[in-house]
Amino acid sequence: MGKATLVVMAAGIGSRYSGGIKQLEPVGPSGEIIMDYSIYDALEAGFDKVVFVIRRDLEKDFKEIIGKRIEKIVEVAYVFQELEDIPIKFRAKFKNRLKPWGTGQAVLCCKDVVHEPFVVINADDYYGKEAFSKAYDYLMTTTNLTDRLPVFMVGFILGNTLSKNGSVTRGICTVGEDGMLLDIVETHQIEKRGNKAVTFDGDFEKEIDIESIVSMNMWGLYPRFFDMLEEGFEMFVSTLEKSDLKSEYLLPVVIGDLLKQGMVNVHVLQSSDEWFGVTYKEDRQLVVEAIRSLILQGEYPESLYVDGNIDAL
Repeated sequence: MGKATLVVMAAGIGSRYSGGIKQLEPVGPSGEIIMDYSIYDALEAGFDKVVFVIRRDLEKDFKEIIGKRIEKIVEVAYVFQELEDIPIKFRAKFKNRLKPWGTGQAVLCCKDVVHEPFVVINADDYYGKEAFSKAYDYLMTTTNLTDRLPVFMVGFILGNTLSKNGSVTRGICTVGEDGMLLDIVETHQIEKRGNKAVTFDGDFEKEIDIESIVSMNMWGLYPRFFDMLEEGFEMFVSTLEKSDLKSEYLLPVVIGDLLKQGMVNVHVLQSSDEWFGVTYKEDRQLVVEAIRSLILQGEYPESLYVDGNIDAL
């Protein structure tokens, strides 16, 4: 089959997670982290290159904990998401900014190292084998790259992506009967209340359909997308006030805007696998238990690595 790259966004500060860098916390019985399982599933599906988006201050720890072992089994590249990595004419204006520019800029950082179809994921989310298998198959079989750029996302059911330990942000999707994305709305402060999901509209509580399809930032893209991202990022930065030090260029918002402009078609691939991830420190134990259950079901070996190589791949 053809070449495909996995882009892992691991530059997030993890401000809601005290006590260490959440992306590097072990969750498997032999010290594996969530990324190990995503990479295992991606390689099994057919991906043959991994690009890590990290911060320079994480580089040493990141390579020590995961990079060196992944480099032994697959082609690896590193790109750095830096605050100053914006058009030169805007750098002085935002010299006081401390917050990263968001997931859209994280992907844009990969422009010079990704030249093949690719899938983007969060480092601290577990997506499941079916998601990677469907993603790879889609990338390899979609050839219409002429008019509207084909994009896909793997959608998950909102109720399966909520944390018991606090509120989350999700891209709530409206999907047509033909499986195409009609709209995506980045929705903040979603909480689980019994069997319901609620958010807040000002001071008012608003219920959201717990069966809604949501984006967990697993997107399938093609290299031509970088040009759209770059143009959009410059426009985004140009509209910000000097005092605005927190607004982010978010991938779901970018893709939603391109969809409205008729520049992309977005196919929603639905996975029946359960998503899980670490938003809060208290979530980690739930992930450990979920991984243990998958191992007992035979989905993964007890240890992913044998003599420095991913077992069975």
